[in-house]
Amino acid sequence: MDSPPDTPDVGIPPQLARRMSMAEQYEYMRTRLTRRRALVTAGALAGGGLLAGCSSSTGTANPATSRVPGSAVTPFGRHLAFGADPKTQMRISWQVPFAVRKPYVRVGPTPGDLSRRVEAEVRPLHTPGLSGVRLDLDQYYVHAALDGLRPGTTYYYGVGHEGFDPASGAHRPTLSTFRTAPATGPASFVFTAFGDQGVTPDALANDKVLLGRNPAFHLHAGDICYADVTGHGEKSDSYDPTAWDLFLKQTETVAKSVPWMVTTGNHDMEAWYSPNGYGGQSARWSLPDNGFDARNTPGAYSFAYGNVGVVALDANDVSYEIPANLGHSDGRQTAWLDRRLAELRASDAIDFVVVFFHHCAYSTTSAHASDGGVRDAWLPLFDKHQVDLVINGHNHVYERTDALRGGRVGRQVPVGASTDPTRDGTVYVTAGGAGKSLYGFPYGVKDSFEGKVADRESVETYHWTRSQDRHEDTVEWSRVRYTGYSFLSVEAAAGAPGTAPRLTVSALAQSGERIDHFEVRRG
Repeated sequence: MDSPPDTPDVGIPPQLARRMSMAEQYEYMRTRLTRRRALVTAGALAGGGLLAGCSSSTGTANPATSRVPGSAVTPFGRHLAFGADPKTQMRISWQVPFAVRKPYVRVGPTPGDLSRRVEAEVRPLHTPGLSGVRLDLDQYYVHAALDGLRPGTTYYYGVGHEGFDPASGAHRPTLSTFRTAPATGPASFVFTAFGDQGVTPDALANDKVLLGRNPAFHLHAGDICYADVTGHGEKSDSYDPTAWDLFLKQTETVAKSVPWMVTTGNHDMEAWYSPNGYGGQSARWSLPDNGFDARNTPGAYSFAYGNVGVVALDANDVSYEIPANLGHSDGRQTAWLDRRLAELRASDAIDFVVVFFHHCAYSTTSAHASDGGVRDAWLPLFDKHQVDLVINGHNHVYERTDALRGGRVGRQVPVGASTDPTRDGTVYVTAGGAGKSLYGFPYGVKDSFEGKVADRESVETYHWTRSQDRHEDTVEWSRVRYTGYSFLSVEAAAGAPGTAPRLTVSALAQSGERIDHFEVRRG
């Protein structure tokens, strides 16, 4: 439906959007929509305005939504996440297509014993009919917090609501399982990682190969489903909230049994949700709440599994390239990162520290290259605390550096080599080939360079500066490149007596072929 005549457009003119923070975009859109509602009837509202993110996480769902019997409403899109303590806490989230009453989770040690029942919380989102969105849309996301679980235990669970009992015969096929982290570090375990997934056949194919690795958990480095297609915060952005429905259905094949630990990319800032753009993420995901500000920065948190400490960061806070949320934490995230890395390094139980976030610290693609804001804010801390592995997305390729310290190569790390972060520095991996359309590398780079070792070849590239200029770089730290769909598979081993613990980091193509691997050994 076209907008009624003389109706103000909710969209932000591009020349204005480029200068606005997420909070300013949020206020602009809310003010314009309030004016619009004064001019049009509720029925005409479905024809109006625009911008990335059109749902309200604070408003209730449309009260006019038709009531559907609970027995006719089937849950979908289950996705797990650890709480702050993976040994005793699991968060179960899912979606229902209509409003339901009294949602809950049944959980127990066997399919026949699901006697524990945990109440769940509904977080509704309402999408008004803004331009680029063809209809008013209500979405219902449901979350249950399971605490007091036994470490190293497999649990069966089912999600339900009034009229839909997952323990009943008809619904028992919907049951699934999860496993808590062990009380003491296992001899070895695997986790996987990628970024920039979207809803595509290639994303689904990657998920199937990933599931075959039997990971203890999965790290998603942002740009989750691309409901916001362009991620620039401009009038040309379009937003389709139904992309989340499709994404959660696609991902359920893995995420219903593997904790899916996400952080925030530029495409995940959705201005309509909240002043910081993260209201949608908070409605759809339940993540550990042990970061510096879980309410305003849900993508920053940490957890420990076995001998690996993991830290998730919100790189929108420091990005020079896309500054819509630049500085939104007033430096608190960076101060928290310094404290948290120090705590992990001081723990006798932690051998390795892995950090993941969206924007690349080091990449040579022709699309986004490297973000100087990430380098300025966080690389000194990675060096200070001897971070073992940094995982990014943003650039839709696979690229891996040598070991870097102070921005310089501390040690070359060819395919199959080992590196020691206490001596050599940190390896940075871009794992952005999860499923969205792929990028290329700069003109002049040989085809044979992709997926192979670069011994001496310098690459012309750039990094973004605070003034949003491109500062030209010539680098020799780009060690391995690959332009196909891929993901990261990391095996953490505690090490036998007399041997050092190790991380074996592998990049796997969509076919399952290993395209790169190296080891991290401390000491």
